[in-house]
Amino acid sequence: MHLSHEPDAPAAEETSFDQFLKVDIRVGTVVAAREFPEARKPAYKLEIDFGPTIGVKKTSAQITANYACEELVGRQVAAVVNFPPRQIGPVMSEVLTLGFADEAAEVVLFAPDKKVPDGSRLF
Repeated sequence: MHLSHEPDAPAAEETSFDQFLKVDIRVGTVVAAREFPEARKPAYKLEIDFGPTIGVKKTSAQITANYACEELVGRQVAAVVNFPPRQIGPVMSEVLTLGFADEAAEVVLFAPDKKVPDGSRLF
């Protein structure tokens, strides 16, 4: 994640196209969303289905300001699926769900504006 999420932050350090291609960003459908009261910052536990090749992965996301838990199931989201798992409190996060900061610096999920097959890769 970047140190600053402000729209006027300078561009990140230059990277190569080959390095970019190593980051596997896929679309999946949220199949379960639960409250995450143990989290230090308000968050949900998510299970996201990335299709038959990658399968269902678990993660947590600090998206409570813009989304109710019950509206997440069935929604498609983008995530990095090839980072190593990371322990977030009691949850082993298997993917990094992607989003952008709104005017209040709260997360707005990054997702396709039309339904695409689960597991579709960003290009």
